[in-house]
Amino acid sequence: MNLLAFDTSTDILSVAVQAGDPRTQPVLQVTEQGGAKASATLLPLIRQLLSQAGLALKDLDAIVFGRGPGSFTGLRTACAVAQGLGFGSAVPVLAVDTLLAVAEEAHAQSAVERVVAVLDARMAEVYWAAYQKHGATWREHEPARLGPPDDVRVAPGWSLAGNALALYSDRLAPAQRRISALPTASALLRLAPALMAAGQAGPAADAMPLYIRDKVAQTTQERHAIKAASHPTP
Repeated sequence: MNLLAFDTSTDILSVAVQAGDPRTQPVLQVTEQGGAKASATLLPLIRQLLSQAGLALKDLDAIVFGRGPGSFTGLRTACAVAQGLGFGSAVPVLAVDTLLAVAEEAHAQSAVERVVAVLDARMAEVYWAAYQKHGATWREHEPARLGPPDDVRVAPGWSLAGNALALYSDRLAPAQRRISALPTASALLRLAPALMAAGQAGPAADAMPLYIRDKVAQTTQERHAIKAASHPTP
């Protein structure tokens, strides 16, 4: 299949293009600083990779993107670009959970098959979910949720993966392995065939973000309370 994939849910922008069979044709991919820059750089990178692959938008079988959870701005950017490209080309879109992409990336790095994916949600919280690999597919063991790092449950024999490990190492539960992994575009490409076979690709209007948190900022009182808790008075 010919596939375009991108993820802007974290501070890293990841874009990849697959032309034909990835076993015989190399996947083209670019990783850059994301965040506020993603909205300005995503489309130029997409055009660059499609050109290198010798593909036009109409040649794609699907446009694959990370739908969240993650940065509000990043998710809106990804959905807007997926919708625009999908509407303009009549190519189906495939929205993939970013935590599932973390599990897939951890598997690619370390061959782990039971993964608790943990992404930084800021405001001293994390997004997390648990997945177990069964053949070519993943099954959701724990649904995506939001909470403090101390609430993340890790059963014996399960691994932890994600960018939250570097931030909350001492607050996360022990795990069989700890893997620094992000929801990369290449992970989205690997997930796409099974998800498409399951009928999860759809029209451009289906390119919607997955929000777990409704609140995006703390009040002044909440910030003071967190600061006081982290620096108690002797």
